[in-house]
Amino acid sequence: MKVSRRMVDRQLRFRGMLLSRLVQKSTEAKFIQSMQNSKKQMDKTFKGKNAEGLECSKVWVSRKDASKIRVRIYKPLRLENEVPGVLWIHGGGYAQGVPEMSGKMYKKLIETSACIIVAPDYRLSIDAPYPAAFDDCYEVMVWMKTHAKELGIRDSQLMVGGESAGGGLTAALTLYARDKGEVNIAFQMPLYPMIDDRMLTDSARENNAHVWNSDTNRWAWKLYLGELFGKEVPAYAAAARAADYRSLPPTVTFVGDIEPFRDETIQYVENLKQAGVPVDFEIYKGAYHGFDIIHPKAEISKAATGFLMSSFKYATEHHFAEQKDGKAE
Repeated sequence: MKVSRRMVDRQLRFRGMLLSRLVQKSTEAKFIQSMQNSKKQMDKTFKGKNAEGLECSKVWVSRKDASKIRVRIYKPLRLENEVPGVLWIHGGGYAQGVPEMSGKMYKKLIETSACIIVAPDYRLSIDAPYPAAFDDCYEVMVWMKTHAKELGIRDSQLMVGGESAGGGLTAALTLYARDKGEVNIAFQMPLYPMIDDRMLTDSARENNAHVWNSDTNRWAWKLYLGELFGKEVPAYAAAARAADYRSLPPTVTFVGDIEPFRDETIQYVENLKQAGVPVDFEIYKGAYHGFDIIHPKAEISKAATGFLMSSFKYATEHHFAEQKDGKAE
């Protein structure tokens, strides 16, 4: 899908063009190098930074091999009763990012409806391919369930969300949680999710949009999948490959109409609806990947954020999933 300048929302054009110069590269080797450089910069800029107006802390969750996952916890300053717990998974093409960079999202969620955010610093694809990030996020999700009471979380309202790669991990985790039966998820928020490595849709092919295009998408999938790239990829790595969408949690998502993930998101939503899963979904005209984060004050971004928060507010009031006998029911 070829994207012209006129197709981009007017308020989004300038920032999209600037960010494209930073993110988009001419070769795969340069892309990988930029992801490695980005990791160092992200650590320097965001790691350890607290979100103003929230109670912020850090814990370490053990992996099966006894190594540790760094996890940030965000709570309202005043908390009287148990509230929903949200596992929020940061984006970054599976290759970059830290949980602290989503501080504004945490604050909006908590201001919309009192909740506790659990944000894992999962392993990035430039250090370890699939299933490293997936395993880390699942370990933290199980930890959130087993430590719900001490965290102040209502265990009947465990939720999960994230943007881009975080949305892809969200969709994969809800599939696995359903199949495994250890955790019952009440609601999911996979925003413009990165879920299809095959790149066969119109929007994924030859897409030259700002920020994230077909080249960066392909190279990011190669990093994440490692030796699996181009082979038989499991749905827990690329959720669009799932064959059964029944019994997944109620969902909210949105996507821009000029970005590579448009068509795979539309198909994912359709699959959920056909399986009887309640879905709130919007497409934003003229929006490239991550537009709401890149230019949050643009009218289109404010509309998307308002839509998300409205759906989240409804979920905290209406969607519950009880945990029984250590198993999801």
